[in-house]
Amino acid sequence: MKLRMGTTLVVVSVLCSVNSFAEPTNKELWETVQKQQKEIEELKKSQQDAEKKLDLTADALESSDSSSSKSSEWTNKTRIGGYGELHYNNFENSDDQVDAHRFVMYISHDYSDSVKFFSEWELEHSLAGEGEPGEVELEQAFIEWQFAQNHALIAGQFLVPVGILNETHEPDTFYGVERNRVENSIVPTTWWETGAMLQGELAAGLSYNLAIHSGLAVADGGTVRGGRQKSAQATANDLAYTARVKYTGIAGLELGATLQLQEEITQGAAAADSSAMLTEVHAIYQTGGFGLRAMYADWSIDGEGFDSVGRDSQTGWYLEPSYRFSEKFGAFVRMSSWNNEAGLADSQDNETLDYGFNFWLTPQVVFKVDYQDASEYNENDSLNLGIGWSY
Repeated sequence: MKLRMGTTLVVVSVLCSVNSFAEPTNKELWETVQKQQKEIEELKKSQQDAEKKLDLTADALESSDSSSSKSSEWTNKTRIGGYGELHYNNFENSDDQVDAHRFVMYISHDYSDSVKFFSEWELEHSLAGEGEPGEVELEQAFIEWQFAQNHALIAGQFLVPVGILNETHEPDTFYGVERNRVENSIVPTTWWETGAMLQGELAAGLSYNLAIHSGLAVADGGTVRGGRQKSAQATANDLAYTARVKYTGIAGLELGATLQLQEEITQGAAAADSSAMLTEVHAIYQTGGFGLRAMYADWSIDGEGFDSVGRDSQTGWYLEPSYRFSEKFGAFVRMSSWNNEAGLADSQDNETLDYGFNFWLTPQVVFKVDYQDASEYNENDSLNLGIGWSY
């Protein structure tokens, strides 16, 4: 009897359990379906968010690669350089002087193999502004287009192709603390103008420059150096024309000649026409340690204002032998003579004898010492010390 009663209880329990797993109602099924649909939508949204993040990451990486590529391209095509020099002058007949004479920066960019940009900025004498001794100047800013092999067109603001120092005046490239007086008073280095210039090579070692550009504006009866307008709202009533030929076909030798013409060097300020012609010739020779530089320059200027003060002729020359004993050390002597009033019969030439040495700490860093022995006509002897660099 007890066995039957236990069996019955077991059967009843099983039936109850089975009944508890009975099929769900339609309402329960609908709730389950909605729940699963919601879970599916949440999964889809999560997947979409993940895909968006992946796309953004890919775009960022692509943008980074593009920016890096552009930055690398700019770096490869743009160059920075410059030079500077500091001077100490111990004068015999005037106050001694320390001067941060020049600080210059070059920036250039290659747009292509045939189209390039060049520029040069300069701060002179450390401070610029009203009442200060220095200037901030844009010396060069031009486009060079090589339109044919060995021939190019330059358009913009450029250095006039004349003399030895005007185009190459970094302090590590010449002897002496100060630039020579002839390429200061007669050829007004540093001298730049704005215009267009053709340059190229006619044959092996024979090059040319042909330029039309803004001209000087010399006061009637004034000196040439004072006529530089520096392309600063320059009066351009009368342009100038410059031609140069240069021969470098023999190792160590450079021969150059420049001719410049300007119909009205006062830009119309003089009562009468004042046409001007500059003639310049130079030679550079280097063999072993021995070097020689020589230059002659002459201005011939028409006009009563110039004739009356002897400035219808402004002329000068210098001769500079040197010897480089090693890569580090070299010495020089320079004899200079110039006269901005050479048209007067009784005018006296300014003369100086400079001698000293350069010590190159590296090929582009130089220490300089020299002594300038001036003539009695303009006597102000000086001991000069300098340091210069380029990069």
